[in-house]
Amino acid sequence: MNLPNQLTVLRVLLIPVFVAVLAIDPNWGQWDVLGAELPVSHFVAAMIFSVAAITDWLDGYLARKNKLVTNFGKFMDPLADKMLVAAALVYLVELDFVAAWVVVIILCREFAVTGLRLVASDEGIVLAAGNSGKAKTWVQLTSIIAFLLHDIGFALLNIPFAEITMWLALILTIYSGVEYFSKNIKLITKSM
Repeated sequence: MNLPNQLTVLRVLLIPVFVAVLAIDPNWGQWDVLGAELPVSHFVAAMIFSVAAITDWLDGYLARKNKLVTNFGKFMDPLADKMLVAAALVYLVELDFVAAWVVVIILCREFAVTGLRLVASDEGIVLAAGNSGKAKTWVQLTSIIAFLLHDIGFALLNIPFAEITMWLALILTIYSGVEYFSKNIKLITKSM
């Protein structure tokens, strides 16, 4: 169990902690800061999510840099990412921050691309994330953190930063999904 894989496992273990903070919603009070009314529990959840998101970047970086890429990491890293984002998006719907249909589109794209990767894996092909897929992920992570922090800073300027970034994430989600499937149309038709 090398360090990148340990970071991936840590990310998975942080998911129930993140969810528990939002689900239990401890009454830790609220801060009025930089134009936002920020429940302390949302701040704590945002910090947990941020640590988990950093491990997403760090485990991949360390695995490539130190040549520690393993089959476990190839399987668990993208799965851990999807689990983290799915948990956060479901809670954003629960908190009435994001419309359910937006989350449905994002999650359907994730399931579809995961299915495509499984088909490719069965053929001995590894489908790496493209630039649009990577951009989609980072915009999603940024938007989720912005929602949890109640647009801190941007609220002073009356800019709905979290909402804007979620729309951008939705557009990138659709674009990168179409790109994945169009680039791999031969693989799809071959498996039919």
